[in-house]
Amino acid sequence: MFVDFNQNAKDRTVASAYSVRAAPDARVSTPLRWDEVRRVRPEDHTLTTVPARFAEIGDPWAGIDAEPGSLEALLELAERLGPVEKRPKGTGRRTLSMPLVEVAQARTKPEALAGLESWQRKHPDVMPLLEDSDVLVDGMRGSSSVWYRVRINLQHVPEAQRPEQAELEVDNDPWAGYRGSQRRR
Repeated sequence: MFVDFNQNAKDRTVASAYSVRAAPDARVSTPLRWDEVRRVRPEDHTLTTVPARFAEIGDPWAGIDAEPGSLEALLELAERLGPVEKRPKGTGRRTLSMPLVEVAQARTKPEALAGLESWQRKHPDVMPLLEDSDVLVDGMRGSSSVWYRVRINLQHVPEAQRPEQAELEVDNDPWAGYRGSQRRR
């Protein structure tokens, strides 16, 4: 189980099981069996595929209420570990564990997409190897606004052909000038 505490914030939405996501391919938030977790991809579950899956295997969540779990061990671990670390100093960019390259951080979606187009022109040999789901365009919530990030997942590109992380095509630092939370008195 993954509990995304970041969703517990003002103006955030939470998807329930079998809800259709606002995506062009109408992906469905689909419960999985444990043996499916490592091999299933989100794009496999859409408004057109999930009804057949449900008819074939039933509901993986059937009976879940009869087997309640406990958060006690997780709460004890959280108590032992203490508060989470503050965001890293410097660029604030995380160390990536997947073969991702970041292309743009922009104030607007059109600026982010222009950065993506620029990157695509620089890497025409990579583009045919990518699947639609490998191009990640995210609207990110800042402290008072939304900004856009573009990343490319290079999982389908042979390692020898993967471009290195380069300077961003569009580099608007959303944290520039950020001084942390300041309460008014």
